[in-house]
Amino acid sequence: MSGRFILTAAEMRAAEEAAIAAGTPVEELMERAGIAAAEAIWRYAGPLPALVLCGPGNNGGDGYVIARELGARGMEVRVAALAEPKTQAAGRAAAAWNGPVGRLDEAKPASLLIDALFGTGLGRPLEAGAARRLLDLAGGARVRVAIDLPSGAATDDGQILSPVPDFDLTITFQTLKPSHLLQPAARHMGRIVVAGIGIPAASGLTEIAPPDLVPPGPDDHKYRRGYVAVFAGEMPGASALAAAAALKAGAGYVRLIGPPVGGIPHAVVQGPGEAEAVLADSRIGAVALGPGLGKGAKAERLLDVALASGRPLVLDADALTLLAARARGLPAGTILTPHEGEFARLFPALSGSKVERARAAARESKAVIVLKGADTLVAEPGGRAAIAPPAPAWLATAGTGDVLTGIVAARLSASGDPWRAACEAVWLHGRAAERAGPGLVADDLVAAL
Repeated sequence: MSGRFILTAAEMRAAEEAAIAAGTPVEELMERAGIAAAEAIWRYAGPLPALVLCGPGNNGGDGYVIARELGARGMEVRVAALAEPKTQAAGRAAAAWNGPVGRLDEAKPASLLIDALFGTGLGRPLEAGAARRLLDLAGGARVRVAIDLPSGAATDDGQILSPVPDFDLTITFQTLKPSHLLQPAARHMGRIVVAGIGIPAASGLTEIAPPDLVPPGPDDHKYRRGYVAVFAGEMPGASALAAAAALKAGAGYVRLIGPPVGGIPHAVVQGPGEAEAVLADSRIGAVALGPGLGKGAKAERLLDVALASGRPLVLDADALTLLAARARGLPAGTILTPHEGEFARLFPALSGSKVERARAAARESKAVIVLKGADTLVAEPGGRAAIAPPAPAWLATAGTGDVLTGIVAARLSASGDPWRAACEAVWLHGRAAERAGPGLVADDLVAAL
């Protein structure tokens, strides 16, 4: 279930250099990129009057090829250049364009705007005048297309270096880049197209792919499908949400440990004093702890019981707050699901991009990390990491994190693979939110699973 590769700016440069060293000229790569982008633009926008903004580097060179290709299809195309080409390949592409070329600061808007000013590798803000012109010209367009990345967006960490308009379509080459999926840059991308240009590329960072779920077979039974234990605490409704989500996400048996809570189909409710006896059952494939747990002495005791059980754990919410105040000592197969605030309490010394911090946290804790947010990311101790495709903003409502905890526990109990379980759960969570639609509450999300 490996998803599409995501390359940093340095990794993409290395892949391009390897392709050039193997005999593919940079001019050929530019031709492939421009032709592929022109095809995607044609299919998406149709024959609108177009303005192509070209920078001085190879991203601008791609823009000149795009202009030539769209012009050959009969489109009305103008080029506005920020500066003269500074690379040999871009210069050759500009020379092959025989249409009008004007200055960026004098350009008039067109129905279709194509931003080929700067792409992968931008490390500083656009000059203020260029940034204003980009915003003005984008405001006057009906359709806005970015080539590789919107100019002003960093490549590797999702940061916005200078103001960026919202694009309808972003066309990138060979692989995704981190900022296509990391916020705040990701919100400006619109639809993303990955155009292959024949460069071999691989990475330890991928996009989370749709899971390849195996339906129950005739020989399966409730324990083989997955047995989940969920701890309830001071707010049993939160753990009830997690338990219900575990059932809907494929667990064959869910046992809720704590005060009686209604409305959990097929769940067996146990008193809190029976926790150790319940967790002694070797058939339990995952224990979920944290939603509604509380932070008092009783909650501390329940966390102690869970940690001592040796069972694979899914720790969220209050369990993470309690965990931050003690030494790690996590059982093998543990999954931690913090949001940014909980992550900062658990790993206060870590810095860097979201990918770097999540990878470091996984190494430090020896657990799989699900760093939640508008750009949820999964990392495991061996260095693999994956970013979720964009999920609906209406997930930002109470209880949806409890639902994710239950989904993670269900997938962990089914597969026994923490990395796979976390990735499956994050994908299912986002797609269930799409199905539930705007205005969802957590119970709607459970039903949509």
